[in-house]
Amino acid sequence: MIEVQKVSLQIKKAKILENVDFTCQKGQICGVVGRNGSGKTMLMKCICGFVKPTSGEIQVDGQVIGKDIDFIPNAGIIIETPGFIPNYSGYKNLQLLASIQNRIDKTRIREVMQMVGLDPDMKRSVKKYSLGMRQRLGLAQAIMEDPSVLVLDEPFNGLDKEGVVEMRQYLLQLKDAGKAIMVCSHSSEDIAVLCDRVYEMEHGKLTPK
Repeated sequence: MIEVQKVSLQIKKAKILENVDFTCQKGQICGVVGRNGSGKTMLMKCICGFVKPTSGEIQVDGQVIGKDIDFIPNAGIIIETPGFIPNYSGYKNLQLLASIQNRIDKTRIREVMQMVGLDPDMKRSVKKYSLGMRQRLGLAQAIMEDPSVLVLDEPFNGLDKEGVVEMRQYLLQLKDAGKAIMVCSHSSEDIAVLCDRVYEMEHGKLTPK
């Protein structure tokens, strides 16, 4: 479970987040909708432990980020544009990422790539991928180690209509498997169709819809 309590973030004189409360339970998809620059991405960075809030507290499964643990545990993350080694294939990139913790084997990597609509045998380098293919590869890296929490920033970017439908289906399957899923998007339609709980972010303030 993700629980954000009275979180504010100020950088120099700019208020980025103001008194934010947010909860996402296991088996839920919770959405945050808002325009670019509203604070959505910075909230996700705080939840993941990449940015320390000025005040407030963030707990994941009862552990306080920045106190009990430095970073969100057992999480799949897409924030902004997923970064990959451009001259390597998608499969090779995932293989290198998987080697960091050695939790999964080659069979699992192939399975996940096929699940998100990518061919693991395709030799094309990532620098030649379309934006939609990069998004699919980003989702593959986020889910391949079976995390309990997913934090996804604009996961539908660059996808055509068919790709958006497929992505929604993947996320619903993960929800049914008991994952806690946070999705941020500027598209209120994507959020409304997919999410159990919806929040709106504007000028760093979060309100339930």
